[in-house]
Amino acid sequence: MKKHRVLIVDDSVVVRRILSVQLAKEEDIEVAGVAANGKIALAMMTQVNPDILILDVHMSEMDGLTLLKELRQKSFSVPVIMLSSSTQKSAEITLEALALGANDYVAKPEFTKGLDDAVGKVCAELAEKIRLFCTKSLLEAPSSTVAHATPRIDFSSALPQLVLIGVSTGGPTALSEVIPAISADFPVPIALVQHMPAMFTKMLAERLTASSKIRVIEAQGGEILKPGNAYLAPGGYHLILERQKADLVTCLTQTPPVNSCRPSVDVLFESAAPLMGSKVLAIVLTGMGEDGKRGCEAIADRGGFIIAQDEATSVVWGMPGAVVKAELADRILPLRHIAAAIEQYCRKGFTK
Repeated sequence: MKKHRVLIVDDSVVVRRILSVQLAKEEDIEVAGVAANGKIALAMMTQVNPDILILDVHMSEMDGLTLLKELRQKSFSVPVIMLSSSTQKSAEITLEALALGANDYVAKPEFTKGLDDAVGKVCAELAEKIRLFCTKSLLEAPSSTVAHATPRIDFSSALPQLVLIGVSTGGPTALSEVIPAISADFPVPIALVQHMPAMFTKMLAERLTASSKIRVIEAQGGEILKPGNAYLAPGGYHLILERQKADLVTCLTQTPPVNSCRPSVDVLFESAAPLMGSKVLAIVLTGMGEDGKRGCEAIADRGGFIIAQDEATSVVWGMPGAVVKAELADRILPLRHIAAAIEQYCRKGFTK
């Protein structure tokens, strides 16, 4: 069995040792090398020939962001997973790294505090993503698809009054293409879930607002949903919608994770389905797992409209793929077409 060769780049001896020991326990993963900073890692690339890099954000000599830029400039297409602590600065750098071509990130615990369970979870998450990106890089990309599933009912007279978006792995990049393309006078509110820790969602909302015509707000609970605004679930909380008289209002809860996620796409979608019925437009973008499928079932049962991102443009076709395979998607679109579809359906209604 060919093993996935990993280069670990981190200035902490403790982190390098823990990751090396834990990942070496995986039968299909080989730690091909370790480096204390980006400069050393860059020199090792042709010697070690890794299949994937695990890259720390903060390092002396050459930090993770600088190394990522150097790798891309030198045409190293090796997948990169960023390691980031949950601080504001680390979150900002990690989001910048994703924009520069990093494939994903993992938020690390404080390894020096002996958090065995947390370390185990982080290493399990890393192993899963190593397999995902190493396998994906070996596969030929599928052709881009614009599919028109048969709508469940006649949508010709329906105008959505709410847009829901669910996304995970690859989400910041996908959202940075979709949200900035939404017009300033967009006629309905947007509520969205991106699987991320708390500090990351705050930074993501700020970055999207800075590049968009609409406002992206990290929900605090109690906001009345208004057109031209997007409400992002904060990390560590489920976002649900409630009706107060004529208004839709955000509500946050820390009930147990759903699909191992908090926030969960299913929780948001399932809260909106009975409130809005056929007037929901739900979008499921790139992401691992099946979070969102059950919520789409609830929306479909009430006549809502569902768009899934296609496989070719998804970093991971887990979430949208689950919706498509369950025959819940009314449209299957490349990422570049999704913003235009949202605009069209919310202004002109759905057509067969």
